[in-house]
Parts: sequence; structure tokens; C-alpha cells
Amino acid sequence: MLRLEPRKEVSQPMLYATPVMAVALTIAAGMIMFLAMGEDPVRAISIIFFDPLFDSFSITEMVVKATPLILIAIGLSFGFRAGVWNIGAEGQFTIGAVTGGSVALIFWEVEGFWVLPLMSTAGILGGMAWAAIPAFLRTRFNANEILVSLMLTYVAILVLSVMTHGILRDPDGYNFPESRLFHDSATLPILIEGTRAHVGFIVALLVVATAWVLLARHIIGFQIKVMGQAPHAARFGGFLESRVVWLCLMISGGLAGLAGLFEAAGPVGQLVPSLPVGYGFTAIIVAFLGRLNPIGILFSGFVMALTYIGGESAQIEMNLPSAITGVFQGMLLFFLLGIDVLAKYRIRWARQYASMEKG
Repeated sequence: MLRLEPRKEVSQPMLYATPVMAVALTIAAGMIMFLAMGEDPVRAISIIFFDPLFDSFSITEMVVKATPLILIAIGLSFGFRAGVWNIGAEGQFTIGAVTGGSVALIFWEVEGFWVLPLMSTAGILGGMAWAAIPAFLRTRFNANEILVSLMLTYVAILVLSVMTHGILRDPDGYNFPESRLFHDSATLPILIEGTRAHVGFIVALLVVATAWVLLARHIIGFQIKVMGQAPHAARFGGFLESRVVWLCLMISGGLAGLAGLFEAAGPVGQLVPSLPVGYGFTAIIVAFLGRLNPIGILFSGFVMALTYIGGESAQIEMNLPSAITGVFQGMLLFFLLGIDVLAKYRIRWARQYASMEKG
């Protein structure tokens, strides 16, 4: 019988090397999977993980995919560090798109530089309002924020569907469930002409820098760290748990809402029921792959975006199923968590462990 025994000291280089090892194991497992499917494993892995890195258009598409993932994962990292588990970022993403997109439709025929900032503010506030529900229930009634935030995701998707089928539906859209296309003043400026890469990526970089300062050099980051690692010591030190819970959920909800608005005002350009595509859930993997560190999240966001772009290319070139992207993301999380366990614990035989105790 096997037994996990905590290591006396966890190797820090090992902890930071686990994301690289997880990616390598994912590639190896992917080759075995393709071999079992009767596909050329070398060609498949090359298409998914390497070819997009040498194509300029694919790189710009990675920027598009990475932007919402980075924004959401940065927000989630605040809560995960503090032991506040916001699993409903997909819902906050959706509500942020609805509230910010509604502003764009209210001022549909209005031109002005202030439209986009107003939309962004509405998106942030929408995401924060949706995250406030689990925050209130957690601090007032000690409800489990994991279940509350997760269930609210499905409510948010239904809200988007109702709005695009009803009050926000394009009157000239032949009864299709979608809003009007946003005015030029309500769409994000493009960074590179001829691509979909937009200024939202610049905002994401600024958010990464701000998050690093807050977590590494500010009292807020210290409180979050202590609350997550030693909650009893945090309470003894006078830190209010309810304040940290609210702070983390407001940050994560606001950034998820902003990501939703950027998706609606960027590559999509309108509100449609299919707008939420799982970024809120994928960002959880991004956060842990980046070790809950803003700089790490920046790189892991691109790794996860690579699986999206490469997976789509593999579907087209090799006629692979659309689930291939989700399979790779799942394997990546599995190996990451597995290596984390081995980094923090050593495996011992229970019989050997018992004989050592007797001796």
C-alpha cells in the first residue's frame, strides 16, 4: 500500500519547474494518444505546439486568445492565493459583456472617444456585481463560494441568451438572436493592421504589472498571502477575513467582466449567445500553470492560447475532433497537479513506513 508523506522542505526550483515538466509530459502523452488513434504523432504535435509559433497570423491570433485568459487568470490568482475559490469567472465574463455591450448599443449612433472607457467601466462593474453575490453569501451566511459562483455561471449565460433574443436583439437582423454590430467608436482599436489583435492586450500587460506590484510590494498582497497560508495568524494580526474575501472577489469579478467586454468589443463585435466559450474555466488552468504569479500567468496564457490555435489547425489539417483542444488542456492540468503532489510529498510503502516507526 502506498502512502504520501509530506516532505520536510519543498524544493523551490522544483516548484517553478513543474509547469515546464507538465507541458513536456502533455506533449509526450499526446503523442501516445495520436499513435493509438492511428494518426501521425509527430505531425499532430508539430501542428498543435510548434507550427503556430512560426506563422505571423497565428501569433496574432494567440494574442487575441491570450488576452482574456490573462485578464481572468490574474484576477483569479488573487483569490486562489487567499483561499477564496472563485470558479464562476465565466459567468462574470458573460455579465461584463452584457453590461458593457448594452452601453455600446445605447450609444449605437454616437461617436466619441469616451464610449469605450464607459463600456469598459460598465463591463468591470457588471463583473463585480455578479461576483458580489457569492462574496455576500460567503461573508454573511458562510455559503460555499465555489458552488455559488459556479451555479451563477449558468444563470449568466441564460441572461445573455434572454437579452439577445429580446431587448438587445438587432431589429434588422432577420430575427436572429444577436445584437447590432457595435459602432466603430465602440470597438477596440486594432494593434496590427489586417489582424484581430487589439489594444486589450496592452491593457492586459498593464494589469500584469499592476498585479505584480500589489502582490509583491503592497500590504494588500501581504494580507492575501497570510490569509491563504495561515488564516489563524491573519486573524490574530487583525486582518479581516470578510474584507479579503470581498477584495479578491471584486478584483477577479471586475477583471473577468473587463475580459468579457473586450471579447464582445474586439473579435466578436456584437453580443451573441455563443460569446462565452469557456475562457473563465480555462483561466483556472492558466492561473495554476503560472504558479499564481502575474509574470508566470502572462506566459501560461500564451501556452494555453497555443493549444486553442494549434487545436483548430489540427482539426482542419488532420480532420481531428473539436474536443482535441479540451483533451490537451485537461492533460495539462492533470500533469501539473500530479507533479505538484510529488514535489510536496514523497511516496512510501506503508509496510516500510510501519517498520521504520517500530524501529
